[in-house]
Amino acid sequence: MEKPIKKEYSNGDITIIWEPHKCIHSKNCVNGLPKVFDFNRRPWIVAEGTHSEDIAKQIDKCPSGALGYYFQGKETDEPTKAANPQQVEISPNGPLLIFGKVKIKTTEGEVEKDSKVTAFCRCGSSQNKPYCDGTHQKIDFQG
Repeated sequence: MEKPIKKEYSNGDITIIWEPHKCIHSKNCVNGLPKVFDFNRRPWIVAEGTHSEDIAKQIDKCPSGALGYYFQGKETDEPTKAANPQQVEISPNGPLLIFGKVKIKTTEGEVEKDSKVTAFCRCGSSQNKPYCDGTHQKIDFQG
């Protein structure tokens, strides 16, 4: 299995982590903080776009966990994430959202970790199973 892409963008204070394979294309980032997140720009993330605290607040709203962050000097094995107890939520006509720390064992036996939000496909059409890739919007999934 090919290792998923993981990119980092930094302004010297905060480092934004983007894992595109987890993105469900909710557009929360683009709509909430367009000075930092803009799909039409390359690179599409500009960490210098605003204050680090505002970036962290916006990333905390990412429903899929595709965006994470850490502050310089406070690096850990995992990016800073919301410290919520585990919770499962069904997104209307969308993915199954798991909030909180989970371990996912792949068919190859590898363990992937996530500790903010994990979005699992419910429509059955994702090209990134078990994760949601936003295909439910294209096929007008109802459920």
